[in-house]
Amino acid sequence: MRLKDKVSIITGAGAGIGQAVAILFAREGARVVVADLDQKAGKETFNQIKQAGGDGLFIKTNVVNVNDVKKMVQMTIKYYGRIDILVNNAGIYAKGDVVNTSEENWNRIIDVNLKGVYLCSKHTIPEMIKSGGGSIVNVASEAGLVGIKNQVAYNVSKAAVIMLTKSMAVDFADKGIRVNNVCPGTTETPLVRAAIQKEKDPKKARRALEECRPVNRLGKPEEIASAVLFMASDEPGYATGSSLVIDGGYTAQ
Repeated sequence: MRLKDKVSIITGAGAGIGQAVAILFAREGARVVVADLDQKAGKETFNQIKQAGGDGLFIKTNVVNVNDVKKMVQMTIKYYGRIDILVNNAGIYAKGDVVNTSEENWNRIIDVNLKGVYLCSKHTIPEMIKSGGGSIVNVASEAGLVGIKNQVAYNVSKAAVIMLTKSMAVDFADKGIRVNNVCPGTTETPLVRAAIQKEKDPKKARRALEECRPVNRLGKPEEIASAVLFMASDEPGYATGSSLVIDGGYTAQ
């Protein structure tokens, strides 16, 4: 029960890594606010938490809509009185180099993957300060550490999340707020499976993703969730502005 009675918000909690984080947090004693734009998926995560005896709340949230974000924070405070943990996980993906990435796709990816982290942090941090501190974990990516071919907007968005993490860490350390990020490698999520299926040869594309990393497989959402739990908990209390890389050895090469 490493998060006993901690109030946590997890964005993009309807599926994949976010869902795994939400379920694990609930198992560890947290009160979990499931935030997702997909109402059906978000309610499914919420129902899993409730059926397992956990305490939670679903709030439909578009992380790029400031009114939605404010509502998410206000409802959490109304129900639970404080916010101890924020996990900025919501994200989207698109392929393309700098020439063939449309301006629309560029803006969309930067909005969700970067602006979403900014808005959720901006409106959550003041509440954390009121209650004496908190922990923010941003889900970045191995793509924020190295230039992965043909996904420029995604790479840039995740690299920016890493720098935003460092900036918030130094800005709010004296307020008792730790800000860290995890950098997952390619993980078996609906987002990744959908991207693989769009390839001409999905089986070949999957094998290429597996073989480019020393462990020769994709990550599991539960493995990433365990890393998020560690960074969100009080255990690594001296860590702020840090990146925990869980990528099967990809960036170690």
